Amino acid sequence: LKIILFLILTQALFAERLEVTSSSLEAGDQEIHFIGNAKIQINDSWLHAERVIVYLDENNDTERYEAIGLVTFEFKNEKHSFTGHANKVIYNMLSSLYVLKGRAAVDSDFFINRHISGDEITLNMFTGRVDVKGGPISTKLFIKVHDFSRMIGF
Repeated sequence: LKIILFLILTQALFAERLEVTSSSLEAGDQEIHFIGNAKIQINDSWLHAERVIVYLDENNDTERYEAIGLVTFEFKNEKHSFTGHANKVIYNMLSSLYVLKGRAAVDSDFFINRHISGDEITLNMFTGRVDVKGGPISTKLFIKVHDFSRMIGF
């Protein structure tokens, strides 16, 4: 049995469709729990987790969601793209901030390739800024360097 729920969320000045699927769900007043093989799709972005909790505001609009347990993802917009994994992912709809917690790792391939890991990583989808806190932190940047010796005749 697969349960599919479509939630319309207002983010900044436009509406997006949030599609959540899971094996089962439990609903309360201000939150919906998607349990077992939970998947989220928003435009070209996706996320897979063991459990997803969608939090609603007083108008029943989606405020944020939390994905818990072996979370894998690909977050995309027209400027930025991130893939990775974490034990928990929290997404705030209004600020477009993802907070990745517990054994978090992120790869990005827009303009420069980079790999980042740590205990907590914050991704800002508007700016592309990545902040890392705690734990073992490693960052790799792969930058293409032109062979200038051929350009000047060596």
